[in-house]
Amino acid sequence: QVQLVESGGGLVQAGDSLRLSCAASGRTFGAYAMGWLRQAPGKEREFAAAISWNGGSTYYADFAKSRFTISRDNAKNTVYLQMNSLKPEDTAVYYCARARYSMATSGHEFEYWGQGTQVTVSS
Repeated sequence: QVQLVESGGGLVQAGDSLRLSCAASGRTFGAYAMGWLRQAPGKEREFAAAISWNGGSTYYADFAKSRFTISRDNAKNTVYLQMNSLKPEDTAVYYCARARYSMATSGHEFEYWGQGTQVTVSS
């Protein structure tokens, strides 16, 4: 059983930064890619970023490039998403997810999901 618990969301102003965290249960955390996806009101869930099993490779959606950074600490079973220069259009529920394999580059490659954390960016 894989459990993912996100934290770090909140209400910020445009231009601010936030760091999301996701704590994962299970002994096999370090064997799988992890990712972050988001869902804005009235929109479909979209892929934001992914990181390979050992942190050696990362992959970002176009909107996340240059502003978001995904990282992981396998010793702590935790994955992070550092978000800088936030925009109102970044407002969404952000979900942590575990991939099926050791790397992922799209939202279709994840099989376990957290409950999400709300990020709201005011203008």
